Amino acid sequence: MVATLSFEQISALCRIDSPTISNAIERFKVRPRVNGYVGYDIRCIFPELPPTVGYAVTCTVDSTTEGRQGIGFQRLYQLLTNAPKPAIVVMQDVGPDRLHSCHAGEIMSTTMKRLGTVGILTDGGLRDFREVRVLGGFQYFCAGLVVSHGNPICVSVGDDVTISGMRVRMGDLLHGDVNGVVHIPDECAEQVADAAYRVWAEEGKTLRRIASPEFVSFSGPEIRH
Repeated sequence: MVATLSFEQISALCRIDSPTISNAIERFKVRPRVNGYVGYDIRCIFPELPPTVGYAVTCTVDSTTEGRQGIGFQRLYQLLTNAPKPAIVVMQDVGPDRLHSCHAGEIMSTTMKRLGTVGILTDGGLRDFREVRVLGGFQYFCAGLVVSHGNPICVSVGDDVTISGMRVRMGDLLHGDVNGVVHIPDECAEQVADAAYRVWAEEGKTLRRIASPEFVSFSGPEIRH
């Protein structure tokens, strides 16, 4: 499990957008560029919120198997109680019908927030949009919103999970906003914010060059997004 960052370090990460965090991580060359982030099948439901940063608390869940019994969500809440904060609950759907799955709403989100959680990441559905928005500062990253909770059960807690191709372990540091969610590797977690500010400075210089009267298309260093 990654050593927890200070309040100041977490606060710095919360002031940076997720694409810039992703660009900063690339500079440390600790993983392939095509790893460590979710795909566009995962939506940010409250895009008006600032970036969400927290440590993963993982579980597998199923809401589309009629009559199936699980271990109970109390096990998840117990895990959350002792987990590093802020926490992000990461829920991998393991049911037969992800299209109709729904893994949390107002009651569970309120409980999770009370236990130090700042958001949920799942490859299934969530619900209670208005009620969860009113909670304030609690983010939903999910495949979409679903009206019914079906037969919600917790299958396991604390296991490695995979969300939209991104492998997540207990304690992984995650960063998400309207652009998506990225995993910040242990190896560079303490340096990413500073690297991101350097990315911003360099991008600002490039944008000023593009906007200048002297700019000529395709001249100078390669321009990338």
